Amino acid sequence: MNAERHEDLAALAALDLLTLAEQAEFTAALARHPELANLASSLRSTAAEIAHIAPEAEPPADLKIRLLKTIALHASSTREPLDQAPRSSILPFPTWIGFATAACFACLAAYFAQAYFNEGALNSAFRDQQTLADLSLRSAKNQLAAERLITQRELVDAAKRASDSAALISTLESRLAETKQQLFSQGTLADYKIATLASLLGNSPQAVAVAVWNPANQEGVLTVHKLPALAADKDYQLWVVDPQYSIPVDGGVFKVDPTTGEGRLIFHPNRPVQTVAKFAVSLERKGGVPKAEGPMVLIGP
Repeated sequence: MNAERHEDLAALAALDLLTLAEQAEFTAALARHPELANLASSLRSTAAEIAHIAPEAEPPADLKIRLLKTIALHASSTREPLDQAPRSSILPFPTWIGFATAACFACLAAYFAQAYFNEGALNSAFRDQQTLADLSLRSAKNQLAAERLITQRELVDAAKRASDSAALISTLESRLAETKQQLFSQGTLADYKIATLASLLGNSPQAVAVAVWNPANQEGVLTVHKLPALAADKDYQLWVVDPQYSIPVDGGVFKVDPTTGEGRLIFHPNRPVQTVAKFAVSLERKGGVPKAEGPMVLIGP
């Protein structure tokens, strides 16, 4: 049963105009929809108030004249009894008051019924909005929890990388100390250039290298750690930066162990080097190039 039918039954019930069948139908509707009782009670109260506030009606001004003419007509005719006089087609005085009252009541009933169901629809909309707000809040909480877990995992990974870097630096420092000790024992330490090369790779920040250069022999040793493995058509290439040349001097190409990322190169620059300002390592095509083309991966000091 739809809401409009409920409104009609409630309005007729308030006016006591329900038939027996409609009364049974309305009673059944009240059992299924208890909120109709409030609507019917409100409409009945409104009908009672309208009945009490209806103003007293004045009879038509010419009613008395018409009555006197009718009486005179009956008195002058003996063939037409008074009780057979033509009835006036004008509705009895109280009748139109009832119709007006019923019309007013019907308007008020429709207004209150519409307001009643509009309020129900508004409450339903508020409940839907509350449900959506709750879902949004739960979603935000779940996202925050996921971001917190990701952040914690990144912190753990960063701590592990820092620990690995510290261990690698410790290993390099130990090897560097051993190299210095060997050179010192040979009495030539002051002549050597020793440099540490730091990583320029975002995906391999732990990569590091140590270069030892002997200017007397124009020979050096490069040791690298944690460099990424290379494709078959690529090589790492060492460059020696000497201020006397406009471009770095080629120091040779090398590869690293695919598992550990470690490698070693004994290099002899292709041109005489007087002063070493920097060492650098770039990623180049296989076999190397005369002038650096690829990205730099290590540089120092």
